[in-house]
Amino acid sequence: MASKLAVVLGILAALAIPGSVAAAQFLSGVTLLEALYVGAPVSVTLGLLALLAARRARLAATRSVRPVRTGSIRAARVAAWTGFYVGVVAALALGVYGVLVWAQ
Repeated sequence: MASKLAVVLGILAALAIPGSVAAAQFLSGVTLLEALYVGAPVSVTLGLLALLAARRARLAATRSVRPVRTGSIRAARVAAWTGFYVGVVAALALGVYGVLVWAQ
């Protein structure tokens, strides 16, 4: 159960940035920068939650007496790390943009 949650949260984390860009495209009152100010922290938060859920799934699998499929746990970890990395890269991009604006 935790591995499925981790996969869903990881996918949502990875899609938070493209979703915020799409929101900036379709909503006239939202700029791209404002959308990324919201999308980056959401993506990082969802990625961290996905990592916690993947860790919980891995720990539950090690404590289980029944044989557990490791493929679902591996997919959960990949999705969680992917979502977290997308959020971190977006946050770094915003940070570099902020430094460049400040340096002008």
